[in-house]
Amino acid sequence: MSRDQDSTADEADFGYQRVPAGDKARRVGEVFSSVASRYDVMNDVMSAGLHRLWKQQALRLVNARPGHRVLDLAAGTGDLSVGLSRTVGKDGRVVVSDINEAMLNEGRDRLLNEGLADNLDYTLADAEQLPFAPRSFDRITIAFGLRNVTRIPRALAAMREALRPGGKLVVLEFSRLYLQPLQPVYDAYSFQVLPLMGRLVADDADSYRYLAESIRMHPDQETLLTMMEDAGFEDCGFINLSGGIVALHHGHVY
Repeated sequence: MSRDQDSTADEADFGYQRVPAGDKARRVGEVFSSVASRYDVMNDVMSAGLHRLWKQQALRLVNARPGHRVLDLAAGTGDLSVGLSRTVGKDGRVVVSDINEAMLNEGRDRLLNEGLADNLDYTLADAEQLPFAPRSFDRITIAFGLRNVTRIPRALAAMREALRPGGKLVVLEFSRLYLQPLQPVYDAYSFQVLPLMGRLVADDADSYRYLAESIRMHPDQETLLTMMEDAGFEDCGFINLSGGIVALHHGHVY
């Protein structure tokens, strides 16, 4: 069901709908503005806490070092930013970035409450048009955000340009389940249980129905790997987590 998202320049997937490309960012923004205040609670509920383990594995793969400058794209409420901030230390810098102001504000408040401020900057930014000079970062992360981007190839190219030689991109994203006997159970959970949870916990079934649809429309593991290679990343690979429900993709710049 995946498509080359640059193949039809004037349209994009919004869940199972085809919408004008210029309209997708607005619609996605409305989804996340709606769920921002309950985002962390819903992540814990709908993944039974697994998202925390997935993010810890992502941080290990990032392998940031003290003094590194890191861009955390689609940072949301800052789960990865917390670990990155502590790793890069006082001589490093983490730019916490999201396209949605409500999510960025939630992340800022959460990080301040964690006592993290000295090595953090906050930027409202579109992953397709990053407002940074070329070769600005040693690492770039994007967790559960790439599928919401209108033109994934364009965003990957922007990330490639923003990385320094020796840099690495790590993408944590829902992907394609490869344990086929579990597919009916996974589908029932995605399309029946998730919207119900969204209604009960966040008073928003539609946003979580979009979540399930956007996962199905996102490029599968091999397709995303090819997109990263086409964008100029080298030594690309991916690691399946939880049977392929989630995948960690990585690519390097030399």
